[in-house]
Amino acid sequence: MTKKQVELKVGDLAPDFTLNTHNEGELNLAWYQGRKNVVLAFYPADWTPVCATQVPSYQEVHNRFEEYDCQLLCISVDSVPCHIAWAKSFGGLSFPLMSDFWPHGEVARKYGVLMGTGYTERVVFLIDMKGAIRWIQRVHPAELPDNEELFRQLAKLREPQ
Repeated sequence: MTKKQVELKVGDLAPDFTLNTHNEGELNLAWYQGRKNVVLAFYPADWTPVCATQVPSYQEVHNRFEEYDCQLLCISVDSVPCHIAWAKSFGGLSFPLMSDFWPHGEVARKYGVLMGTGYTERVVFLIDMKGAIRWIQRVHPAELPDNEELFRQLAKLREPQ
């Protein structure tokens, strides 16, 4: 029996999860609450052309995430060994690649981004320090998310509520 996916929207609390990473062991989303904003960047798969552009583009602007008290977490359904090899192919990455490998796509399903093909959609979630989803950017798998728009949204988190 397949678990039904949810449809998350801006204002919802981000579902908590714990996943293994290519560089830091296990990480838990709830740990960042009250400490940092979080960008969850779901991408379909390591070693694919568009993903091989998207993920290194985050490395190029990694210091900008730090300026916004933000932790970047990239998630796909690939395994940890696959993530390790892929990150090494870029000369290393300063942020975790998280493995939603087993149970296959469980976190992607919680976020409503697991496609019927078993891969994730290309979706970026911005989660504030209180754990609320503040912005969602869903793009076609063949397209890249807009990093500049992401940083505009991060800047809005600094504005008085």
